[in-house]
Amino acid sequence: MTDEWAHDTEVATARLKERLYATITMISVVIGLGAGGHVEAAGAAVTVVTASVGLWLAALVADQQAHRVVHGALARGPELRSMLFVSSPLLLSAVGPLLLIGASALGWMELDTALVTAAGVNIAALFVWGCYGGVRMGGGTLFALVAGGIDAAIGTAVALVKAAAGH
Repeated sequence: MTDEWAHDTEVATARLKERLYATITMISVVIGLGAGGHVEAAGAAVTVVTASVGLWLAALVADQQAHRVVHGALARGPELRSMLFVSSPLLLSAVGPLLLIGASALGWMELDTALVTAAGVNIAALFVWGCYGGVRMGGGTLFALVAGGIDAAIGTAVALVKAAAGH
């Protein structure tokens, strides 16, 4: 295994981790918006964008601070580009919910429906990633479905806890 291949695998792993984290977080955000009941499409869109950008900035601050502590210098050049690339799924997590909120603003569906659909799509995405991970591990179809089910259950649990908390 070459160092270049190991780095690519590490970057892909870190990027997918951020994507999964962002997906779970966005489930919480859209369920919280729906449970609040007093939001309009514009406010929901601002909240989704704010959450996504806030997560991204927090990841960059944490990555930069960790880099400073370990290396004694700010990340620049290729290291900074890698940080930006790895953390970009935190911004991408807002796209689906924003499209559905936009559909609501156009009158194509109720906002509550858009928010629940966004949560459902994200839970389905967790299921797909879990299944894909199970397949990659070579465990067969049943193992892949169980892995997907566990990931979807985690996403569902986040949604249920958020809804039960009423925010």
